[in-house]
Amino acid sequence: MKDNAQRELPFDAAESQTPSMRGNSMRENRETHGVAPPDGGGARSGKAKPKPDMHAPGESDGVVVPTKQANNAADDVPDAAEPAEERTPTEGNATRTRLAPDAVPGKRRGIGLRGVREAARRDKETRFTALLHHVTPELLRRSFFALKKNAAPGVDRMTWREYRHGLEARLFDLHGRVHRGAYRAQPSRRQYIPKPDGRQRPLGIAALEDKIVQQAVREVLEQIYEEDFRGFSYGFRPKRGCHDALDALYVGINRKKVNWVLDADIRGFFDAIDHEWMMRMLEHRIADKRVLRLVRKWLTAGVSEDGQWSRTTVGTPQGAVISPLLANIFLHYVLDLWVDQWRKQTARGDVIIVRYADDFVIGFQHRDEAERFLRELHGRMEKFGLQLHPDKTRLIEFGRFAASNRKRRGEGKPETFHFLGFTHCCAKTRHGRFVIRRRSVAKRLRATLQAIKVELTRRMHSPLVQQGQWLRSVVRGWFQYHAVPLNGEALNTFRTQIIRMWRHALRRRSQKGRRKWNWGRMQRLIQHWIPATRILHPYPEQRLIVTKPKVGAV
Repeated sequence: MKDNAQRELPFDAAESQTPSMRGNSMRENRETHGVAPPDGGGARSGKAKPKPDMHAPGESDGVVVPTKQANNAADDVPDAAEPAEERTPTEGNATRTRLAPDAVPGKRRGIGLRGVREAARRDKETRFTALLHHVTPELLRRSFFALKKNAAPGVDRMTWREYRHGLEARLFDLHGRVHRGAYRAQPSRRQYIPKPDGRQRPLGIAALEDKIVQQAVREVLEQIYEEDFRGFSYGFRPKRGCHDALDALYVGINRKKVNWVLDADIRGFFDAIDHEWMMRMLEHRIADKRVLRLVRKWLTAGVSEDGQWSRTTVGTPQGAVISPLLANIFLHYVLDLWVDQWRKQTARGDVIIVRYADDFVIGFQHRDEAERFLRELHGRMEKFGLQLHPDKTRLIEFGRFAASNRKRRGEGKPETFHFLGFTHCCAKTRHGRFVIRRRSVAKRLRATLQAIKVELTRRMHSPLVQQGQWLRSVVRGWFQYHAVPLNGEALNTFRTQIIRMWRHALRRRSQKGRRKWNWGRMQRLIQHWIPATRILHPYPEQRLIVTKPKVGAV
């Protein structure tokens, strides 16, 4: 990676012309744009420049805060503590920074985060110079109760229920440390979970106070970036989920001229995020250096594995509260803006895209454009230290004419692709109309059934009521996600296998079990505890309630 000073962040068509804040301290003064004369003329030769209006929105009065030295920290923990800032009254001219109306403490009190969102929506070039004051004790309290109560503890071994004792005093102390600069981010505790392909996925479990502060800062930053993110980005965003992305992809392929599909995945994305690029991307909208320092602390806090601390120079821990938002911000600048510009300026035919975190699908009308895009995408990823997964990135022929075109060339059926747990196939209705059939990925279905079988064996001697309640929750939860139209075969397979495994476990409970648990007796248990197979999700067109894809949704 080249030196930071030599880098230039290519924001392409969406690049802001706002001056960079690199090197500008929060101690510098800001001056809002002057009010234009009634005739609309600007500064002309021979005429004096207009003076800034003292009542112009966004003008901030100087606030003097004495400088305080940082607390001492261990030598091996970078950025553990930060000095409190000193702000001086405005004098002279400095770099012009367009301030948000609610970016200054004391201005328009009572608007809070709503004012931040309105400012972000109103002007896409606004840089927010004061955001930390929105992290209030009330927001920290709300963030605490938004955490999972049974989540695994971090290196501090503090659980949610333990922290609740004396909560108000703890939050008051945490709030003070955050605003004084005495807050120290703790390393993430390394934990591994199995992946569908048999490998191990590394997770980073943050300490409880880190989770609280991250949740609060995330809520503040979301007010800005939810106005910036593209409509085709669905991963880890408020009021958006996997089925929204699946529906958008379904409708996009059906309604647009899509003949080729690029199914792409970024290899080890969360572990490959470059910290310097991440900070530069944040600085494009965030000018509050206190917030930027908090983010840098979390990125460089390191990882603790088996009691050994290790430094992290790239990546953001999977499992941290702030990580999904940082990942979306990173890909917003690396991928989303670039794709949006490419399809508007380069593509001749239709191009659609749906992205969920680091997994995205792009549809093309023309093959040559798809191949050109894939070549340029490799270069784009390498520029930011990322790499497409060679086994999970494929360009396939897919769409309403894929079957007929391949048959004319003497080839087999159209290929399929996986996205968010479903295998997407080209199919036809009984009337010959093209339809996308979504089936549960067979490999994941088998892995889920195997895990349930192991757990049933462990619960074999538990009371029938407990077994029935557990199996009911398992089947109902699986149906809640997978019960989409045209996926009835997978639903029946899952339910049938669950019933067979349960009967097998009951027959092994005792020597009389083989005679006792016949199918006649099992039917009564099945009817009482195992939910019946039924489709729970509507067709994508019905859910979206549109006659054409929503603008920006794909």
